[in-house]
Amino acid sequence: MTISLEQARQLFLTSQGLGNSYPGINGSSQLMSQIENLGYVQIDTLSVIARAHHHTLWSRQEDYEESHLSKLLKEKKVFEYWSHAASFLPISEYRFTLFRKKMYASGKIHWFREDNPKMKKHVLDRIRSEGPLQSKDFEHVQRGSGSWYEWKPAKRALEQLFMEGKLMVSERKGFQKVYDLAERVYPEGKHIKPPTEKEFCEHLVLRAVRANGLTTPSEISYLRGHAKDGILKSIKKLVAMGQLAELNLAGHGNYYAAPNIVIEHLSDKFTKPKIHILSPFDNAVIQRKRLATLFGFDYIMECYVPEPRRRYGYFCLPVLHGDRFIARFDPKADRQSGIFYIKSWFSEKGWKPDTSFEQDFQPKLMALAIFSGCNRVVCEKGVPKEIKRLFPVR
Repeated sequence: MTISLEQARQLFLTSQGLGNSYPGINGSSQLMSQIENLGYVQIDTLSVIARAHHHTLWSRQEDYEESHLSKLLKEKKVFEYWSHAASFLPISEYRFTLFRKKMYASGKIHWFREDNPKMKKHVLDRIRSEGPLQSKDFEHVQRGSGSWYEWKPAKRALEQLFMEGKLMVSERKGFQKVYDLAERVYPEGKHIKPPTEKEFCEHLVLRAVRANGLTTPSEISYLRGHAKDGILKSIKKLVAMGQLAELNLAGHGNYYAAPNIVIEHLSDKFTKPKIHILSPFDNAVIQRKRLATLFGFDYIMECYVPEPRRRYGYFCLPVLHGDRFIARFDPKADRQSGIFYIKSWFSEKGWKPDTSFEQDFQPKLMALAIFSGCNRVVCEKGVPKEIKRLFPVR
């Protein structure tokens, strides 16, 4: 079956929960279904505006509040672990995190050059006897008569034990993790059998199809090179069993999708979304190659690029209008003054704002500003006049 780029975009956006302006039924009870569908929501420390995980969920549910996610974490309906990066995951994903945890418990080191068994034991002993602790609880604890402090080794030990599955995050205070023994955070976990490699790879395939509508082996194995061969085998098996359909995306090769989803979304009339202002860590944009293929949108977040080499700014946000990315802009939420700044604006080639855009963008950006702790929008020098006039200086 051959599908067009337009059909592929529609299938992708609908599967991502971005197929309408505000998809689904609003209310905190719907949050779990959003997270289940996505499979994970990436966490990041940057707080230029709202933090990434909150922004991603807000983009899919207009009445989302940060307290909703905290509530799910306390209720043990979601948990923190690693997907392709640090993430919140639905508890249904717990079993499949055991595959990675086993790798770390068998010797894989997380970010660090060497393991520190002595410090890991010290950290576990303290948490076991004292209860949940944060990394700051290990700060400035002097050992011996010298000037050595345990903070850095302890923090590394906490993260390594977290990756091994011996510790879990029980909650966050501010944005700081609170660690506790895994068996106290999620007692049910000790009775869950780890998946085999085949089960793990098959799960990755089916999860990618559910979240994205259509996908490729390279997208599924993104930052999971160790699973690439297993993913290819799983795809072949699922196609043979009729659980996957092979699609040809005109000019871009083969993709894979679930047959029932293909029929449902490509036969129904697609309701184009109005405006979405997405986080740079949003599930829909995190794979830049996919974004370029499906939308012709060459996107990069330049906070990791040296300032003299930046083209667009530190934290540029992509703007989706309908099924097209039409612009990006560099924001800054100054919560002390209540001002949400548009520092710079870059329209895509050939696009110009029309009445429909203006009607949709102004309230959407104001909503994002309010969600980020601000109450007005100010455009800085250099922002095009057609954008400035949407936010007059008061």
